[in-house]
Amino acid sequence: MSSPTANIPALASGRVAVITGAGSGIGLAAARHLASAGMKLVVADLPGAALDAAGKAVADAAGSSEKVLALACDVAKAGDLKALADRAYDRFGEVSFLMNNAGVGNNPGKPWENLDAWKKLIDVNLWGVVHGVQAFGARMLAQGTPAMIVNTGSKQGITTPPGNLCYNVSKAALKSYTEGLAHALRNEPGAHVSAHLLIPGFTFTGMSGGTGSKAPGAWTGEQVVDFMIASLARGDFYILCPDNETDRRTDERRMAWAVGDIIENRPALSRWHPDFGGAFADFLKR
Repeated sequence: MSSPTANIPALASGRVAVITGAGSGIGLAAARHLASAGMKLVVADLPGAALDAAGKAVADAAGSSEKVLALACDVAKAGDLKALADRAYDRFGEVSFLMNNAGVGNNPGKPWENLDAWKKLIDVNLWGVVHGVQAFGARMLAQGTPAMIVNTGSKQGITTPPGNLCYNVSKAALKSYTEGLAHALRNEPGAHVSAHLLIPGFTFTGMSGGTGSKAPGAWTGEQVVDFMIASLARGDFYILCPDNETDRRTDERRMAWAVGDIIENRPALSRWHPDFGGAFADFLKR
């Protein structure tokens, strides 16, 4: 049986993938999957034991340490991404798949609290992606070969549930940025690079407490990656992942209700407003 990546030119055996946040979770699962499919990998994360272990695991999946480059990188620093791009191109000569996956989920608190913590989270979750595109985008376009950029978003950037406003803000901005990136790329003369937004569901990762036992409702990073690759093969932009407790229909209804707040002039986040809880429950059943 051929590899699921065989019909995706950007993910063909022998081509080169760069993945940030590859020390654990979805990033590590993606790196191992693509390495086992014959790609060369640049895996990036903050320095430490997780990155070291990831580099070894991906090399094992690739069957050769020569096909894998593990590099320390802080995506909040534009210079680190430029250095990452330089090392990737020096080592492998091209990049056909860029996965801007690094992210943090700490909660800085209320809108009027902890300014430095707000900036730190947004520096990673939004500016880290912008830094990645700035460092790699022009070079990937100049290659003239099929290539892809996948940015890891979140459903929380679409329905923006109460609980971690700063995280929601970062992922909502990332959604808008990736949509604009896709539009810009498809209107670039002669471009062979596409952009895609990965929207994971409830996933067992390092960021979600992946050091303990997996909750029954959560998907694994490997399940998310399998779904992502199948979606990329179809040419999907929005890669909206279900999980073991939320199906696509429920996600669609939640998102439709969120947009409906504007159309119907309901209170902000009316899904969680005491006067609209019953109406949302009825909407979900329809």
